Amino acid sequence: MAEAAHHYDEKMPLEYRTEESRLNILGFWIFLGAEVALFATLFATYLVLFQRTGNGPTAEELFQVKGVMIETILLLTSSFTCGLAVFEMRRGRLTWLLAWLLVTLLLGAGFITFEVREFIDYVHEGATMQTSAFLSSFFVLVGTHGAHVSVGIVWMILIMIQLLQRGLTPRTARKVFIVSLYWHFLDVVWIFIFTLVYLTGMVI
Repeated sequence: MAEAAHHYDEKMPLEYRTEESRLNILGFWIFLGAEVALFATLFATYLVLFQRTGNGPTAEELFQVKGVMIETILLLTSSFTCGLAVFEMRRGRLTWLLAWLLVTLLLGAGFITFEVREFIDYVHEGATMQTSAFLSSFFVLVGTHGAHVSVGIVWMILIMIQLLQRGLTPRTARKVFIVSLYWHFLDVVWIFIFTLVYLTGMVI
């Protein structure tokens, strides 16, 4: 019976082979549920305050297609490279796993760089959190997402260090898989930001 259980574990993806890992992954899915509630609240607040621009600039006056498209391409591409990292992890190829994680975090860093520059440009144009209810809700929503991406970058760096020190084990594989779930979640949130905030703001 024990041999059968062991054989079953060996056939599972590396990140699921221990009970601890399975419970941790389940717990992270629950955490992501709380994150969904957080962002849903921020989106709802933004949509309510979207038209309340006061004497400040409107979304149509602020948002630029080029910058937003670059940010979107960088982040969505990073989601693809993160998926490649998990694929290589399941093939047991540590070098390629590290390489794709590195590409992912570089793309994420590029995204953050463009977002920070975007915020600085808005402030120079007189669009700050204090300018209007619209801008307050915008900066909180997009800034919260950007903060999450920054956390993901630091998290990924720490996991890469662990992979270099300990190699590919069920524990390090679980950490890679969980950070990939986090990263894909942030990409999905960005798609909603891109659609409901930027595209809507440019059209309406």
